[in-house]
Amino acid sequence: MTERDTTIQRYSGLARLALAGGTPLDCEADAFTDGCFGAAAYTEHDVPESALRASLGCGNPLAVADLLPGETVLDLGSGGGLDVLLSARRVGPAGHAYGLDASHDMLSLARANAEQAGVTNVEFLHGHIEDIPLPSAAVDVVISNCVINLSLDKPAVLAEAFRVLKPGGRFGISDVIADDEVEPAARSAAEQRVGCANGTLTACEYRQLLTGIGFVDVQITPTTDAGGGLHSAIVAATKPETR
Repeated sequence: MTERDTTIQRYSGLARLALAGGTPLDCEADAFTDGCFGAAAYTEHDVPESALRASLGCGNPLAVADLLPGETVLDLGSGGGLDVLLSARRVGPAGHAYGLDASHDMLSLARANAEQAGVTNVEFLHGHIEDIPLPSAAVDVVISNCVINLSLDKPAVLAEAFRVLKPGGRFGISDVIADDEVEPAARSAAEQRVGCANGTLTACEYRQLLTGIGFVDVQITPTTDAGGGLHSAIVAATKPETR
């Protein structure tokens, strides 16, 4: 079994737990201590309780996405569908929200939550965030909530996000980042504690990758101290109009 398969299997188990009425948790209970983990990061509660309960993120990317009516949004690693449902309501009936996930169980959970919420301008896709099953220049906004750190090929994920964005499109995600000076062993231990099984990027590494791909207006804002030199952060960038 590959590391990717192990990650998918782990989150499939969490989805089945949520479908059965349980509350999934993919990090130690005290990993985020200021109320910015999972459902606690959201003020919206007009969505199915099961979607909130299954939220496994480290922030709220919609807080900076500034979605507009009629836009098309893609959520990378959409899990139980919370951010997709909230995005769909913000872009309205003229807009559309895609959720992409590699776990069939997570997709089943998200579709059930969408049906319960009565949201119809959504579509949940099966696939990998390193190879997004959408054409180039297909979406206005790419969001994600604590998922890119799970990828073994983060440059590919960011390049794919750039590809599917329309010129002028916006990239706004929550993720876990590491301080530059943390020793490798301590960093690895902290990553395991918060559920980042496949490693984190530093703010500098994120910025270099995004600008190297072609993004502009890169902003990286730490939001929550996760301990051990790790922080949740909002990462935002824009695809230039001319590319």
